[in-house]
Amino acid sequence: MPVTLLLLHETGGDENDLLPIGRALVPGAALLSPRLAATRAEDLAKWIGTSAQEYGLDPARIYALGYADGADLAIATLLGHPGVIAGGVLLRPTRVVMPDPLPDLNNAPILIVAGKGDTRTPPSESEAIARLLTHAGAAVDFAVQEDADHHLTPHDFALGKKWFAQQFTGA
Repeated sequence: MPVTLLLLHETGGDENDLLPIGRALVPGAALLSPRLAATRAEDLAKWIGTSAQEYGLDPARIYALGYADGADLAIATLLGHPGVIAGGVLLRPTRVVMPDPLPDLNNAPILIVAGKGDTRTPPSESEAIARLLTHAGAAVDFAVQEDADHHLTPHDFALGKKWFAQQFTGA
């Protein structure tokens, strides 16, 4: 069964924004791309479950590709509904929820990418999110793009493509 990418856009975007990026990062992956206006993690978790059943997707192979608020929603879903998302690439997350107690994320593979010049979310805050997810049991890779601010760059996509390839081929 193929991998599924759950594409989670930023506020002000729509469900079409990340489609070409998802196709390029993981060729052949199934793509789920919800419209996220005021979506909560609980709503997203239910939608993922319904979509997986409707489209015959393997829930254990659904990985997020989230940008900004979409990355935040992926984090909230990972922490609030463990197992609904298998892991993913989180670009420029902006804030974190602090569940108590922390769930066991069971080595969920996660890549967090910050932009060195990001004034909305400085790399130190993204690194704190990475530490939290690591503390919750995720296998987190953290990177800072030297030539980036809050906006995405081709380097982000190259890193995401390489990371996904490593996850799915074991390379």
